[in-house]
Order: sequence, then structure tokens, then C-alpha cells
Amino acid sequence: MSRNSFYSLILFFTITYGSCLIYQVDCEHDPRVGSQREALDISIGGGGYTPAPSTEYEDRPPPPPFPEASYPPSPPKHVCPPTLPPPSPSPSPKTPPLPPPSSSSNVSKNIVRDKTIQEFSKKITFDPMGITRSWNREDKNVCRYDGFACDYRPDNGVLSVAAADFNGCNFGGPDLQIKDFLDKLEDLTIFHANSNNFTGIFPSEIGSENIKFLFELDLSNNKYTGGFPMSVLSATNLTFLDIRYNSFSGPVPGEVFNLDLDVLLLNNNQFTQQLPENIGSTPALYLNFANNRFTGPIPSSIGNAKNLREVLFLNNNFTGCLPYEIGFLKKATVFDASYNKLTGPIPQSFACLKKIEILNLANNEFYGSVPEMVCMLPNLKNLSISGNYFTQIGPKCRKLIRLKRLDVGKNCILDLPNQKRVEQCRQFFSKQRQCPNEKSLSSIPCSKSYRNTAAKFAQQSAVATPPISSGSISPQNKL
Repeated sequence: MSRNSFYSLILFFTITYGSCLIYQVDCEHDPRVGSQREALDISIGGGGYTPAPSTEYEDRPPPPPFPEASYPPSPPKHVCPPTLPPPSPSPSPKTPPLPPPSSSSNVSKNIVRDKTIQEFSKKITFDPMGITRSWNREDKNVCRYDGFACDYRPDNGVLSVAAADFNGCNFGGPDLQIKDFLDKLEDLTIFHANSNNFTGIFPSEIGSENIKFLFELDLSNNKYTGGFPMSVLSATNLTFLDIRYNSFSGPVPGEVFNLDLDVLLLNNNQFTQQLPENIGSTPALYLNFANNRFTGPIPSSIGNAKNLREVLFLNNNFTGCLPYEIGFLKKATVFDASYNKLTGPIPQSFACLKKIEILNLANNEFYGSVPEMVCMLPNLKNLSISGNYFTQIGPKCRKLIRLKRLDVGKNCILDLPNQKRVEQCRQFFSKQRQCPNEKSLSSIPCSKSYRNTAAKFAQQSAVATPPISSGSISPQNKL
């Protein structure tokens, strides 16, 4: 029997008995294949947080775990899809049945040929886990390579390379790029490469026709530089985009908020300028803009992001007053705008955040009274408004202080301990401060008396005068 016939026979047996052609990865976890958006592995580490690269290659700090917010649990390890029950045990026949007339018609070229992977392996000069050793199999069956997984394409039933999962593998090389790799494995649905050493500018040549099936892309904790990776916008089926912990810079394009994303993680880069006005167009559940250099106000359209569960703006250079439209985020459980240069009162609309659990406005220049209705939110577990210029606080909020669920330190509340110096507060209030649309800040959209707030208090085009600040402060809650 020829070698080709022998392996055709193996493939026939595999298809007949429904075996799962997904093999364990020698990195942190098994790859996951499938299109179920509810099965996303949503930790702040994208497709699963993994340790940082070894210090043998470089001394770069890893992405630490996310702060104490509650994130969806990781799904269970991959389980093969249900198959037909196997036949009753019986002695193996001496002469196996003949294979199908032609197995090549339902096997992707990515399975038959591994040229793309071999070319990619030449760029990997540092492989501390020995992952690439399995890429030298004599049978060249990509489905058996560590870090790869196969599945059947839903449109034509062809067995294809569906996932490449290099999370935590710490690959390194002087010219480690995904060009001529990601765009050559045209059947990929998942590409995870957290904590490696991919370098340089993200390639612009990757076209939409080459990544049309891609729905999870994790490039976090690498060495990418340059502007936002615009070519990923052509992956119109993308639902998970994680490019955190790189050195991307410049503005974030508005088009990314038109993608049908569930998760968008841009934190810990060097992005600058204002967030696009269409941020509210995103259907995402999780947004992270933390630890960048964004400026300007938080766009009022954020209130249109109806699916939003958690959003982090912390440790940037945002200015102006908070838009009252934040009160429309009915599903939000975490809102963190700490360590910015925001000012003004807390909008009364925050009383509508019925599901909020963690609300962090610390270390800004907010002032006025702390709304009692905010302290009465039913699911509130932690409210931090420390490091501001609040002057009044009511009995409901004082109760939260006693319960250690509210931090009001370093404000201007005269009868409370651990406040700013009187001279500090006097200097702050010696300058006139006003939000561009003060009336909107007293609107409560969820109240019975609320009528057409959007029309009555339409946001004006003017932006609040940026407050004088001592500069951005490093956050206590590390990502």
C-alpha cells in the first residue's frame, strides 16, 4: 500500500468515527475552535491570560491580572462536538475497507501542504517551549502540529486549519512577523499570540479576502509599533480584538466601532488624540482604553452603546465634564474613569446605572455634592471618588463609608478625616468652573418625570475648559 493511500485510509477512519482533530497545545491551554460568541474566553488577556515572556529573551513586564472587576469566566477546555456513537467493540478486521475514491476533494490545501508554516518557523529563532519541533512531522499533517487546530468549514465541509494558538509561547526572532502567515492560512477563525515577541509595524497588506473567516485576533503583549493596525478592519467577522500591551500610537479610527465586536481591548499602548464621536456605535460588551494618552472629553455617544457591560477609561488625559448620557448604560457593571483630568459634578443620570457594581471616579477634578441616589444604587459594591474636590456628602453616602464601600479621601469635605488642605481647596474654587451644559447634569433619564432629555438638553458643541492638573497619576489598580 502506498504512503498516500495509507494516510487516506487514516483520514477516512477519522471522518467515519467522528474523531476530533484538535490536539493539545504545549503552551498555556488548548486552542478553542468554534463560532459561538458566548464561548469567548474573556479575561483581560484576550483568549486566556498567560504568563509573560521569559526574561531570558527580554525583561518586559507581563500584563498583570485585571483589577478586581468581575469578568466572565473562561469556558471549559475544548470538548469535541457530539458524534455518532461508535460501533460495538469487535475484533479489528484483517483487511480494512477501502478509502474513499478521492480524499483530497474534502481536505483543505492547508492540511495537505505545510509550506506556509515551515516558512514561518524559519523566523522563529527563540522557542523556549520547543513548540516548533512538532512542525517537522513526516506526514506534514498540520492538525497534529502543536499550536494548531483543525475543524470543518461551515460553508463547504472542508477540513481546514481553523486556529493558531501561540498564547504564552514566547516566540522570538529578529524579524518575527505575521505577514505571509496569517494571510496565507485563509481558513483561520482564531489567531491568539499573547505574550510573544512579534515586532515592527503591523502589516498593511493583509486583505479582507484572506481573513474573511477570522473572528478572534489576540496580538497582546508583543512589540508592535506604529499606528492602529488598519488592516484588521477588513476582518468584518471579527468579534474579539485584543491589541493591548504593545506600543501602538496615534488616533484610533472610528471604523473599529462599526465592527460587530464583543470585546475591544486597546489598553496599555500609546494611543493619543480624542476618541471618535461614534464610539457609541459599538455593540461591544467590554471596552478597555486604559493607560494610553487619550485627550478631550468622553464622547456623549457612549450612551448609545446599549450592550456595554464594562468600560475602562482610566489613566489617560481625558478632560471636560462627564456626559449625562452615561446614565443610559443600563447593563453596565463597571465604569472606571479614574486618573484623568475630568471635572464638573457627577451627573444625576448615574442614578440610572442600576446594575453598576464598581464605579471609580478617583483622582480627577470633580466637585460639588455626591448624589445620594448614586449611593443608593442597588448593586453598588465599590464607589471611589477620592482625590477630587467634593464638598458635600449625605447620610446614604456616609453609610457606605462606614461599610467601607465608599472612599472619599482627599476631597474638601470639612467634617471628614483625610481631606485636602483648606488652602488647596480654596485655590481650586477661586477659579470659575462650569460645564458646557449644566442643565443636562441634573437630568435623570430613568425617572418618571423624564421627558425627551436628549432633545431638551442636547449637548452643545463647546468643550469644557480643560482644568489645571498636576498631571496624570499612575493608577493603583494595575492591569
